[in-house]
Amino acid sequence: MCHVEPVETFFTNFHTVNSRPFNNQKWVIEGCYSDLLSLAIQKTNELIFLNPGVETCIINCKNRPWEPHKYKSAEEQNQNLERLLNWLKRYPIRKDEFSLISHQKLFNEFAGKKSERK
Repeated sequence: MCHVEPVETFFTNFHTVNSRPFNNQKWVIEGCYSDLLSLAIQKTNELIFLNPGVETCIINCKNRPWEPHKYKSAEEQNQNLERLLNWLKRYPIRKDEFSLISHQKLFNEFAGKKSERK
């Protein structure tokens, strides 16, 4: 467990990355969309790649609470669990914007202060 000082947070989407002023001293963007992160990364001075591994992510998915903003019920959410787990298991070999390959490339190309936490 690591301590993170309170910072402003917001949902990352194309609009916020391109139009929101990044005037704060500290901010955090959480997300797996490397195409959006590649826009925001141009305005950052430190990158922390949270990479807990596929098995940890699988456990987190199995234990996640119901997401009422996405699903009408917990049962509906759980109907998609197997599909989500299969997609997640392919994280290391996929080549889309959500893949380890894409995330690792973004991390490797970042020239500023960076660290990877597994």
